[in-house]
Amino acid sequence: MDSTLSEEVAHDFSPLLRIYKDGHVERLAGNDIVPPGLDHNTQVQSKDVIYLQEENLSSRLYLPRNAINSDKKLPLLVYYHGGGFCIETAFSPLFHKHLNNLVAEANIIAVSAEYRRSPENPLPIGYEDSWSALKWVASHVNGNGPEEWLNSYADFGKVFLGGDSAGGNVAHHMGIKNGKGKLLGVNIIGIALVHPYFWGKEPIGNEAKDSEKRFLAEALWHLACPTTSGCDDPWINPLVDPDLGKLGCSKILVMVAEKDLLRDRGWHYYYKLKESGWKGLVEIMESKDEDHVFHLQNPSTENALAVVKRLASFINENAA
Repeated sequence: MDSTLSEEVAHDFSPLLRIYKDGHVERLAGNDIVPPGLDHNTQVQSKDVIYLQEENLSSRLYLPRNAINSDKKLPLLVYYHGGGFCIETAFSPLFHKHLNNLVAEANIIAVSAEYRRSPENPLPIGYEDSWSALKWVASHVNGNGPEEWLNSYADFGKVFLGGDSAGGNVAHHMGIKNGKGKLLGVNIIGIALVHPYFWGKEPIGNEAKDSEKRFLAEALWHLACPTTSGCDDPWINPLVDPDLGKLGCSKILVMVAEKDLLRDRGWHYYYKLKESGWKGLVEIMESKDEDHVFHLQNPSTENALAVVKRLASFINENAA
């Protein structure tokens, strides 16, 4: 192979990643990782556990320290990280801090699932990995699974799914899959979609005003899922999915940010879900004067803390 190909950019998705003509991927963001352990600010403990041995895929588990000497089972959150399906990991400082804060605020146990990323592993591989993580979690329902924290502390009658951006997209599709074939012994009460990465062929709301961001959103989708039928593929536009009304949970929380390009998609999802025939309750929260995943970038602001508190209350409303 011509060595100059390793230096020539084939596709530039700055500020996220670049793909070179020789096929290698340079990720420009989301490369940092932090180890698990005791977070002294929140007193939440974490550890990494392999859930899919053949692919060496892990989840990061989070447990409030005060749960260790308690007999009380805790609500369980299975969380999927964002990053356009292409960058970030479950071990990123952004998600590690967010999960520590949320687990402490809500007093829950959480599983933050890693999945293989595009473009090296194009969708639907990431969805398949995410379902494998959920099935691994479900293998603990009888108290004899491979991970003791889940055996001892998780209440499988109070399970929630969540995710931001691409992870919100993933969480939605895990809810659809659960609705079409429920996981035995697992009661998924609710799903929290934070600034979910949904899209569509025709612009809605303010999308037409920002052609540069719109181009990136569409190009990133085609990069992540090269076999897609386009931007009205049900994977990226759930509103064209005939199974929308089959979501396997009893409530949905959609969170949007006022300045986020994806804001109008979140509102559209909220309205269309209410019309879909789905029997659950859908709620929405908008953060004023904020942009996409602001709560991860600046977690100590008033609006970011409000996101964590709303997520915690969403979980605990049915946790008594």
